[in-house]
Amino acid sequence: MSSVPSAVAPKPAAAAPAPAALEHKIFGSDLQYVEIVLQPGAAVVGEPGSMMYMDESIEQHTVLGDGSDQVFFVRLWRAIKRAFTGESIFSVIHTNTGTQPRRVAFATSTVGKIIVIDLAAIGGELICQKGAFLACERGIEMGIAWTKKLRVGFFGGEGFILQRLKGQGRVFLTASGTLTEMSLPAGSAIRVDTGSLVALQKTVAYDIKYAGKVKTALFGGEGLFLTTLRGPGKAWLQSLPMKRFARHVFRVAFLDQQKRMARLYIIAFILFIIMFLATIIFGGDPGATP
Repeated sequence: MSSVPSAVAPKPAAAAPAPAALEHKIFGSDLQYVEIVLQPGAAVVGEPGSMMYMDESIEQHTVLGDGSDQVFFVRLWRAIKRAFTGESIFSVIHTNTGTQPRRVAFATSTVGKIIVIDLAAIGGELICQKGAFLACERGIEMGIAWTKKLRVGFFGGEGFILQRLKGQGRVFLTASGTLTEMSLPAGSAIRVDTGSLVALQKTVAYDIKYAGKVKTALFGGEGLFLTTLRGPGKAWLQSLPMKRFARHVFRVAFLDQQKRMARLYIIAFILFIIMFLATIIFGGDPGATP
């Protein structure tokens, strides 16, 4: 008796991958902005005043704190912590309420770059300088990272409080000048200017040490202290700290004003000499009627 081959059940078709809830593209070389594409129902949290443009279907909602779904007192406490880290106590949630992907863009407030860091790829936590936050995926918690040593707080350039970002999404940070990512193997260390540090992984040790020789510290232009970063982990550095840029602008403006005042003094002195000589030569007031 011949056996009838059983019918082979067809394999189910592979499900199409779901589109990413958040896509982004950074525009510009120095004065950058980031354009984020939100799928229907997706949302992104931005710092108040940083939005550049958005499509019609993007709805804005201002909330207290970092935009997380928590009870009022938790959101209030997080808002207070945001204020200590140099950010606004409010966040603006941008949600795509349409049925098609829509765009929202955020721009920097400094002459610099935008960096994108995936917290899930670096252990779910990042420490960054005050005022660096621009935007993030919803669900990222912003808190305070206290410096553990007095000399770090006094001489580290950022005070005793830094920003701590925790979660599994992407964050968008702003920094001044050119940005570089430094990978520090375990045990290795690098010394940087106190204002050049933008962000670092929680595994990177952060300390402040004396610059070295007195002559170099006083006249080398780098100050008395330098920041020491020790691996393992990653750190992000900026080439033009805003404090250094502000000092340069003030110095140029002040010197230019001093030059203008010096020219006015010279002109006034020359006019005085001319009037004095005219008085001596012509006797009395040269403009007086004889």
